[in-house]
Amino acid sequence: MMIKTPLTILTLALGWAIAATAAQPANAPTSAAACDRECLRGAITAYLDALARHDVSRLPLAEKVRITEDSIEKTIDKVGIVRSITKFRGYRQDFLDEREGIAGSDVVVEENGAPALLVVRLKIAGEKIIEVETVTTRSRLEGSIFNIDGLENTTAAMNYAPKKSQLNSREEMIRIALLYPAGLEAESMAQAGAPFTPEAFRLENGEFMAGPDCKRNEACKNISTQPMGGSNRGKIERRVAAVDERMGIVWLRLAWGGDRPAREGMSQKSQLVVWESFKIYDGKIHAVEAFMKNVPVGVGSGWPQLNMP
Repeated sequence: MMIKTPLTILTLALGWAIAATAAQPANAPTSAAACDRECLRGAITAYLDALARHDVSRLPLAEKVRITEDSIEKTIDKVGIVRSITKFRGYRQDFLDEREGIAGSDVVVEENGAPALLVVRLKIAGEKIIEVETVTTRSRLEGSIFNIDGLENTTAAMNYAPKKSQLNSREEMIRIALLYPAGLEAESMAQAGAPFTPEAFRLENGEFMAGPDCKRNEACKNISTQPMGGSNRGKIERRVAAVDERMGIVWLRLAWGGDRPAREGMSQKSQLVVWESFKIYDGKIHAVEAFMKNVPVGVGSGWPQLNMP
């Protein structure tokens, strides 16, 4: 019996995707990477397994692969989490964008017994990993919120598979998701026209910050009408990190607060970076989930932002 190593998993997944693409009609749409859902899932699994083994030497990295860790460009041998991660916990939420060849994931990990929140984004093309982006949040100081107990399992809402008739187009999903940062800037989701369902919630670093399960106050139980003032956000940077068209999820990287005073324990002004996933189908936002981190002002993302008017 053949043992499937992480590299074997990724190689097989890519092989299956290439074979499937070859069998498609000539006019069928193809992704930039010719990599289907299982191929992309295999890619993120192979990368995470390589981190756990502290051995990335067998990953199929492109010759000119671009890698950032916490927005800093590095070579694979200089990526800190290759050496620091000792265990993966049960929480892993994937975002698979077949059209763009992107595999992303929010994962709860351990570094020598201490929990951390890990964001991973890979881009696959030509049977190779051409982009690697990772962000790690290790404490309440770094994340503002850090409720590991709230991240034992992924949510049923985010993992609900909508029927084909419920799914919106890619373009419409992105349009709806971008109403959320517009609502933050306007300090009113209603004014921005963000279409939340009555049951919609917002889960940030494991804590319910809006929706029926929010326990902070009565006002937070309705995400549409929750007061949003006083956060000094200013203009919010936006980037569409991935769109999982099959699952109805838009994954955005948002950043704001560049003029906030330094947080306690930080030596300089900070900016909040949020990897925010939106569950969208039937033209509505059903859930918002985020991994987030405070970073020093001026760090940037290391990747191009979405141009907004």
